[in-house]
Amino acid sequence: MDRRTYLGVLGTAGIGATAGCLGGGSPNTALGKPDRRGGVESEDLSYPAWGQRIPDVAFPDPLVGERIDLRGVERAGLVSFFYSHCNSVCPRLISSLREVQIHSLDNGYADEVGFYPITFDPQRDTADRLREYGEQMNVDLDAGNWHFLRPENRERAKTVLGEEFGFRFQRTQPENMDMYMFNHIGLVLLVNADGYVERAYRGQEGREGQYIEDLDKVRSGGGGLF
Repeated sequence: MDRRTYLGVLGTAGIGATAGCLGGGSPNTALGKPDRRGGVESEDLSYPAWGQRIPDVAFPDPLVGERIDLRGVERAGLVSFFYSHCNSVCPRLISSLREVQIHSLDNGYADEVGFYPITFDPQRDTADRLREYGEQMNVDLDAGNWHFLRPENRERAKTVLGEEFGFRFQRTQPENMDMYMFNHIGLVLLVNADGYVERAYRGQEGREGQYIEDLDKVRSGGGGLF
């Protein structure tokens, strides 16, 4: 059973979190309640949003040979969803996260933040492919804070990402063509060290500047460090 009713992965964006706050807070978050159009609440969204805990799941990181428990990392993190053969949404998303990684390395907080892109195409995104993709995207895979996560198989990707995260992706037809693609949205979750979602950025809502600003507040408990 899905964690929530899916609202339409290909529908018009605009109901996700933005940078502003309406006031009010949660005892589990550093950031205040996001300003969403139409009075949408976190409970109305298909994916984990402000004040809600991230699903209690773990995925293998095939590049380091260990499983990453997303609730157990004990540092702020940016969780995202991608596949390496994407030529539209995903390169922009990964590039933005890479810029945040560079900022963390240049400003001395690399050990306080983690990056967790989860592929929904494990059939093609093997360890070798993910390493090649990381190098292609200029990700620092040796920094210790970037983990490409890969569900064990296609069915687990569908089950966990669809039912636990409420993230939908649709493979294009025909399914047997070599260069199949996926219809999907861009989604990045800013999660604090206790596993609660501080912000959910959908579509064009998030860029590296916003990620860095919000991450700064989360790391400092809401006050800001830079």
